Amino acid sequence: MSDSEEESQDRQLKIVVIGDGACGKTSLTTRFAQEAFGKQYKQTIGLDFFLKRISLPGNLNVTLQVWDIGGQTLGGKMLDKYVYGAHGVLLVYDITNYQSFENLEDWYTMVKKANEESEVQPVISLVGNKIDLEHMRTVKADKHQRFCQENGLLSQFVSAKTGDSVHLVFQKLAAEIIGIKLNKAEIEQSQVRHVLVIRCLFNMCNH
Repeated sequence: MSDSEEESQDRQLKIVVIGDGACGKTSLTTRFAQEAFGKQYKQTIGLDFFLKRISLPGNLNVTLQVWDIGGQTLGGKMLDKYVYGAHGVLLVYDITNYQSFENLEDWYTMVKKANEESEVQPVISLVGNKIDLEHMRTVKADKHQRFCQENGLLSQFVSAKTGDSVHLVFQKLAAEIIGIKLNKAEIEQSQVRHVLVIRCLFNMCNH
């Protein structure tokens, strides 16, 4: 197989990350794309853009274009253009901030409107971030699950800070878009591999 044929097997997927400001979207995307976590909050103005290649079962390589859209842009003129044509959307909220969950309805409505005329209807995953702050949770898990069931969304809880399930949320979304079912062993392997990477990085920081 030639290099060009091998490259042609790569799928490119546009993934848009949206939600209220300060709910951890940028931390989520940088943790996934760069294995890093910034301790200081910096508001994203407009959007940030990352490319990351992942592997799915069957040796399928997928390149994700991850669009991290600033939380202050709900109702902004460019927002529908950013979201239009997305293959997947991560709808992110902070489990310790009830208002960020309440506002999901507006974000979800905007995504549907933006893609009304698109040939591609995005797969949407509801992502509850900051599970490392479980003791401060204000959004009960059953409310999260009900929102998913009512709107036909994928569901995931993550911690951008610790890296818990971050790789998995992107892997599950990409697999769903392409039509691949991940079995339990593959999901567990993804989580273990990600934890090992983070631990290795942490150990390097301590030397």
